[in-house]
Amino acid sequence: MLKHFNVRISGKVQGVFYRAAAQQEAFRLGLRGFVRNEPNGDVYIEAEGPSEQLTALVSWCHTGPPNAIVLEVHVVEAEQGLYTVFEIRR
Repeated sequence: MLKHFNVRISGKVQGVFYRAAAQQEAFRLGLRGFVRNEPNGDVYIEAEGPSEQLTALVSWCHTGPPNAIVLEVHVVEAEQGLYTVFEIRR
């Protein structure tokens, strides 16, 4: 069953290649959606795909790339979007 998660990651997550690493992880897991930086310093992800792969992405988000310092990961299940790829948005 396909699901859609909105994920907000707080901490030192900008300027550490978090978006690029999240995109690579989403590609590896076969997910669709996007990742973007937020004005307040958070990173925001919308991802959809099989439940098991989404859970794996959320697990990865708690650590992120090597230079990230993740303080909080907040996940909300939402309605599916119309995504065909996983992209980095500015």
